[in-house]
Amino acid sequence: MPVPVLHVDLDQFLAAVEVLRRPELAGLPVVVGGRGDPTERGVVSTASYEARAHGVRSGMPLRTALKRCPGAVFLPVDFPAYEAKSSAVMATLRAAAWHDDPVDVEMLGWDEAFVGLRPGFDESRDHDPMAFADQLRAEVLAATGLHCSVGVGDNKLQAKIATDFGKPRGVYRISDATWSAEMGHRPTRALWGVGSKIQQRLAELGIDTVEQLAASDVGLLAAEIGPTMGPWYHRLGRGVDPSPVDPTPWVARAHGREETFQTDLDDDAEIEATVRRITERVVADIDAEGRPAWRVGLKVRDRAFQTVNRSRKLPDGPTNDPVVLGDTAVALLAKVERRRPVRLIGVRLEMVEPTGGYPR
Repeated sequence: MPVPVLHVDLDQFLAAVEVLRRPELAGLPVVVGGRGDPTERGVVSTASYEARAHGVRSGMPLRTALKRCPGAVFLPVDFPAYEAKSSAVMATLRAAAWHDDPVDVEMLGWDEAFVGLRPGFDESRDHDPMAFADQLRAEVLAATGLHCSVGVGDNKLQAKIATDFGKPRGVYRISDATWSAEMGHRPTRALWGVGSKIQQRLAELGIDTVEQLAASDVGLLAAEIGPTMGPWYHRLGRGVDPSPVDPTPWVARAHGREETFQTDLDDDAEIEATVRRITERVVADIDAEGRPAWRVGLKVRDRAFQTVNRSRKLPDGPTNDPVVLGDTAVALLAKVERRRPVRLIGVRLEMVEPTGGYPR
């Protein structure tokens, strides 16, 4: 019998943190993004459910959000506050006991994680996943003041998808036995791991629903999509995911920062100075990791939203020298054919592997 897996997802995380700090905002449409000024360039990071009811969505320009919900409260992004709350939530999950058995926690991001029984658990105990889901919701709320939804599945794929059915503040279960009934009629895009491009490629093969994907010819998928990814998408259609809950801490392979300008940049000297300034900020990030960079990447987006990415391996080996890294990033500008003013610049530094390599 499969060992159940749980997926914990905090409801409207950033907005919920802001409401905790400002209780008077409870029940109001709250939009978190950029510097909190909807007249500036910036995008929505999170919208409260009240704002979502007006059509406000993550990734939407703040100006569009203002048009859709003129009465919304706009707040700036506060990374330290969200990181602190996220750490408290994850600590609560790791400390939880499932019928006296310890659990493993695999973080997916600030606001979500998989939770599963640690290998070697006592199989004679009744590990009711629905009761444990309610227990986790209560413990997270007591420890942090934040509400969450929990998906339960026979594997991580099922649990991840089930969470959306339980939102907000609920618990939902999908299992091997209910997979076809729950998912078969849905479009392939409903699967975790299938984006719009893959949905289109599958549609070109006559595969529009999860049920059709599950019944498709795996050989055809391998030939058309690839020998690795084709069979993987076939497994998704059948609700199969053999990957375990992996508590190994995530280790960054790179750090990057980007900046959207309120006024487009059109002066070469100003653009170069901006690249160096952003590079210095990223150098501080890799210094915190204690690993030098071996490759530099540059991202430039112009007024027409045309985006160009360029990268270069450092010819003289890894370094954390901000001058060398800044010079390399500026040199990449020569590989960008710029015809319009620049609205965004980003710099990415890929670091050398940690001692012993990456854990996963």
